[in-house]
Amino acid sequence: MARDKASTKDVARRSKDVQRSSSDESSAKTPNPVWFKPVMFGFMIVGLLWIIVFYVSQGVFPVPALGSWNILVGFGIAFIGFIMTTRWR
Repeated sequence: MARDKASTKDVARRSKDVQRSSSDESSAKTPNPVWFKPVMFGFMIVGLLWIIVFYVSQGVFPVPALGSWNILVGFGIAFIGFIMTTRWR
C-alpha cells in the first residue's frame, strides 16, 4: 500500500494555515454597529429630499447661491449612502 509522503510537520503546518485563514475570514464578517443602517438610509433620503426641494422650489431652496450645483450636492449626499451599502452586512 502506498504511503503519503507528507511528513507530520507539513500536516501540522497546513492545519495551522487553515485555522489562521478561517479566523481571518470570521473577523472580517463582523456585523455593523447599530447606527450604520439609519445613517446609510438617512444619507440616501436627505440627498433625495435635497434634489426634490431644489426642483419644487424652482432653485430658490436649499442654497440659492449654488444654483444648479444643488443637484450635484444632492446626488453627492445620496451617493455617500449608496457607498455605505457596500459595507452593509
